[in-house]
Amino acid sequence: MDGKRYDAHPTSVIDEGADIGDNTKIWHFSHIMAGCKIGIGCNIGQNVVVSPKVVLGSNVRVQNNVSIYEGVICEDDVFLGPSMVFTNVINPRSAISRKHEYRQTLVRKGASIGANATIVCGNEIGEYAFVGAGAVITKPVASYALVVGNPAKQIGWMSEYGHRLHFAENNVAVCEESGDEYQLIQNKVIKVTTKQRD
Repeated sequence: MDGKRYDAHPTSVIDEGADIGDNTKIWHFSHIMAGCKIGIGCNIGQNVVVSPKVVLGSNVRVQNNVSIYEGVICEDDVFLGPSMVFTNVINPRSAISRKHEYRQTLVRKGASIGANATIVCGNEIGEYAFVGAGAVITKPVASYALVVGNPAKQIGWMSEYGHRLHFAENNVAVCEESGDEYQLIQNKVIKVTTKQRD
C-alpha cells in the first residue's frame, strides 16, 4: 500500500493527485484519475473509471463497469449499480469539443441507481431516491422517489432502507424493515419518526 490508507488491486491505476479516503477499496482494472476526490470507506468495483473533478462522498458503492465523468458529484451512501451510465455533455459530437459545456449531475445522499440505468447530465437525483434498472433519467428525481422506464417515470416512493412505501389515508407510511415512519405532504416525502433500534 506504500503508506496509503486505502487498498488498491495491483491491476488498478491510481494517478498522482487523486484524493482517496481511508478504508476505500479499489478493485481490478479500475482507473482513478488525478484531481478526483473519493471519500472514506468507498468500494470501487472492477473496470471503473473515476475522472478528474469527480467527487464521491463517504461509503459510496460503485459496482463493476461504471464510468464516472467530470461533472458528477455523489454524496455519502450512494449506490451505483453495475454498468450504469453517466453523461456530461447534452449534445456530444465527435468533431466538436464541448469540454467547456459539461453539465453537473448531483446524486444526493443515500440514492440508489440500478444496473444499466442512464443518467442524462444536468439532473439531480434526490436523497434516498431509487432509480430502477435500465431507467433513463431525463429530468430531476425527487427525494425518496421510485422511478423506472425510458424515459423514467415515478411510480411510487421508497424508504431509506429501500422498501416501497404504501401511504394510508392519513398520508403516513411505515418502512417494513426499519419501522421508520414517513409522511407524504404536497407530493413530497419526509421521514417523521425513527424507530428506536438496539
